Amino acid sequence: MSRRIVIINPNSTEAVTQGISAAVDPLRSAAGPKIDCVTLEEGPPGIETAEHIRDVVPPLLARLRHEDAEVSVIACFSDPGLKAAREQSAKPVFGIGESAFNQALKAGKRFGIVAILEASTIRHRRYVAELGLAGSFAESRPLDLGVLELQDRDRTFGRMLEVGRKLRDSDGADVLVLGCAGMTGYPAELSADLGLPVIEPCQAAAKEALTALAADPVTP
Repeated sequence: MSRRIVIINPNSTEAVTQGISAAVDPLRSAAGPKIDCVTLEEGPPGIETAEHIRDVVPPLLARLRHEDAEVSVIACFSDPGLKAAREQSAKPVFGIGESAFNQALKAGKRFGIVAILEASTIRHRRYVAELGLAGSFAESRPLDLGVLELQDRDRTFGRMLEVGRKLRDSDGADVLVLGCAGMTGYPAELSADLGLPVIEPCQAAAKEALTALAADPVTP
């Protein structure tokens, strides 16, 4: 039986889920585990506030219990419900925020976060401190764009360049982390223009999920 990784987008915007699927597609193979990306229909169109994060946790945990997967990924950069999800399941659960930080630490000395909104930067600083990573953290700066506005590619990429330059030149970041699952379509072009590694969090979490499965081979 094929092994399965499920990546759950906690917001209800199907375009975001499609972007996540495209981001992890290079990790799919005919011989490897199945990687399914699904949408939490009960979620808000975009997770942008503390209330969104709080309210999405119960339906997200219920969906995780329902999914038949050997590894699960919560595809929201704030990692809503991650601790509770790990407590309710004996199987591995990854959050894209935590996974992105892990990958960033391997790619450079100081990481900066490209955030969606100013309120997001406050949560990022708090989360980085909770994970004990403050010494490797440059700063989090906002695009001042909501999740749905990220679909406007030209506008979004222009703001990413502005914010990325500030993180690089003013804050000393030598690696950038994209701070939203809705930013999946931008890392390669942004990295080329800024000359820095750019971590896409959904792909980072999918890689950790694959590593977890590889460390737990199927018993004949």
